[in-house]
Amino acid sequence: MIDLEALRALRAVATHGSVVGAAGALGFTPSAVSQQVKRLERQTGVPLLERVGRGVMLTGHGRHLVDAGERVLDDLEALEAGLQQRAGVVTGRLRLAAFSTAVRGLVAPIARRLRDAHPDLDLVLDEREPWDTVDLVAAGHVEIGVVHRWGGVALAVPEHVVRTPLADDVADLIVHRDDPLAARRRVSPHDLRETPWIATPEGSICRQWLHRMYDGTGGVPRIAHTSAEFDSHLALVRAGLGVALVPRLGRAPLGADLVAVEVVDPVPVRLVDALHRRTMAESPAVAAVLRALAEA
Repeated sequence: MIDLEALRALRAVATHGSVVGAAGALGFTPSAVSQQVKRLERQTGVPLLERVGRGVMLTGHGRHLVDAGERVLDDLEALEAGLQQRAGVVTGRLRLAAFSTAVRGLVAPIARRLRDAHPDLDLVLDEREPWDTVDLVAAGHVEIGVVHRWGGVALAVPEHVVRTPLADDVADLIVHRDDPLAARRRVSPHDLRETPWIATPEGSICRQWLHRMYDGTGGVPRIAHTSAEFDSHLALVRAGLGVALVPRLGRAPLGADLVAVEVVDPVPVRLVDALHRRTMAESPAVAAVLRALAEA
C-alpha cells in the first residue's frame, strides 16, 4: 500500500524542485523528506528520483506517480471535507499562510476569536510572500492563503485554487514632518520624480507597483534605500532618509515624526484575497476561517 504522507513528500519535491525546498514547505528536515521518498521507492519497487548535478529530479516513474497520486490526494481531501460538513464540525489542523502585514493587521486579530469559538480547530500560521503562498496552497501544503496584488500587477492563480476577495488596502506616502510634502493634502507621482524612496527589494510585488505608478511621468522612482519590512521603512523615513509608500493594513502607529499623505493618479491600492483549493470548498473549518477573515 502506498504511503500517503510519502506521496505528499514526493509531490512537494516535484513542486519545489528540490528536497530542501520540499522540506521547507512541509516543515520537515531534508533528511526526513529523503527517507519518505526512499520508503515510497521501496513500496513501489521503482526509482522515483535521480541525481542531476547537486540536485534531484523526478524520474518518469516519479512524475507518473505524482500526476496520478494528485487525483487520489484531491479525492481524499474532498471526501474529508464532505464528511466534516455532514457532521457540522469545525475541527482538525488548518494551515494558513499570509504576508507579513496581513498577519499583523488581519490574521492575528481573528486567531484568538477562532480558537475561542472552535476549540477543536488547530490553526497554524505561516508568514510567506504572496507568490510562495500561491504555490503552497496549490500544492496542498497549506489550506488557506492570504495574498495581495496591486492594481495592474498580475498574480497568477491556478485553476484549482479559488480566490475570495477580502479587502482593498490603500497605501499612503509616509514622509517626515519636516519634509515640505508633509504640508500637502495629496500628491501624485508627478510630484515625486526627484524624491528619494525607501522601497521593497527588486522583484517584489510592491516594488513592481512603485515602478508601474510612475508610468506616464517620463521617469522612474529614485530608490535610495531598500528594505523588505514596512516597519523598517517607517524607521528610515523617521531618520530623514527618504519617503516610503506604506499600506494601511497592519501599519504601525506613525507617531509625532511621521505624516501620511494621500496619493492620487493613480491611488495605490492592494487587493487582498484569500485562497483555498476547490477540494476544500465543503470544509467547515475553511468556511469558518474565510468568514472570520471577511468580517475582519
